[in-house]
Amino acid sequence: MKIQRRNKANPEFSLAAMTDVILLMLIFFMITSSAANQSAIDVKLPKAGAVDDNIPNPLTVSIKPDGSYFVDDNPVTKDQLEQIIVDKLANQTNKSFTIRADENTMHKDVVFAMEIAEKNKFNIAIATVKDK
Repeated sequence: MKIQRRNKANPEFSLAAMTDVILLMLIFFMITSSAANQSAIDVKLPKAGAVDDNIPNPLTVSIKPDGSYFVDDNPVTKDQLEQIIVDKLANQTNKSFTIRADENTMHKDVVFAMEIAEKNKFNIAIATVKDK
């Protein structure tokens, strides 16, 4: 006597759900790969003189080629520079200053002023001249 089972397992299954998942993964990777390659494009950026500064900075730090610092045309020592900048910007809503460095100024002197801005979370602008 042959006994038949009531529930037979059906070995076939639908690939529609897996196809949807693979399609979504393909779209995801295509979008993320195109976004990741944008920084590799060689682009000529506009010159600094083409943009007008519409936000005046209340404070100017000037640096001469010999490494001397001036805050609003007043000479200060390197040791006093950070404290003077912090004191002058304490009550300002726009906590930013402009760095005016001579073209022959040592890079380390400009970086020193930039580190003060980074340490105190100040915004900076670097003054340039318009190309003729």
